Amino acid sequence: MKFTLGFSPCPNDTFIFDALVNKKIDTGNFDFDVVLEDVQTLNQWAIEEKLDITKLSYGVLPLVLNTYAVLNSGSALGRGVGPLLITKNDIALTTIDAYFIAIPGEQTTAHLLFSLAYPNAKKKLFLRYDEIENFVAAGKGLGVIIHENRFTYQDKGLKKIIDLGDFWEKETGKAIPLGGIVIKRKIAVKTQKQIDTLIKKSIEYAFKNYPALNDYIRSYAQEMSEAVMRKHIDLYVNEFSLNLGEEGKNTVKKLLNVFQQINNCTINYENIFIN
Repeated sequence: MKFTLGFSPCPNDTFIFDALVNKKIDTGNFDFDVVLEDVQTLNQWAIEEKLDITKLSYGVLPLVLNTYAVLNSGSALGRGVGPLLITKNDIALTTIDAYFIAIPGEQTTAHLLFSLAYPNAKKKLFLRYDEIENFVAAGKGLGVIIHENRFTYQDKGLKKIIDLGDFWEKETGKAIPLGGIVIKRKIAVKTQKQIDTLIKKSIEYAFKNYPALNDYIRSYAQEMSEAVMRKHIDLYVNEFSLNLGEEGKNTVKKLLNVFQQINNCTINYENIFIN
């Protein structure tokens, strides 16, 4: 059986999926057509039901729950790993709503966390995550940064205003649910569970060989130093990636609850995860 599979080129995702897509583990009768795209593209494709299995931001999950279920393995949750709101020049916190804010995609967890912290901010622009540092550096406004930009913004003379993940943790007491892996509900439940197990085995294989970085990870992170690649992996791949567990599932549900409150909508919490 062959399935389409999408994830980002970031080191945490290539670390997770390397053994699966490059047949370093036994995948049985499963094959995967792999596409690597930025998370906002994957979010939009999830809305369009384009891929069988895909990484997405948990911020977009409420919009695709009728089509996709969340797998137990492959998620990015953690503490101290959230998006950062940055500026070029020192500003007063009370004036943030007056600035243009560049955000890495409308249907992203970063946008949801920003909205939780600054519900009255309306001057939002949605850019690719790797365009935001330059937007801020050019003095065009403030920016919400994710991924490797969390580690590089200071090199461009930019300054942190607030850690939006830290704000979330203080408000909720929970880890930050950044992204997860979902699978189409129309795929047989038995197959969903088998693929879920394969992703877990792929992560276990990766951890056995870590901290070595293989060519697959390097090939999609050519502009990063190995130190930054490892920071990616260390921050975003952990016990929640192996298995969400009840704690991880409750954290995802909390984010959906925030989405529900902000957007004044109703979400069915009974059928979010694979059975």
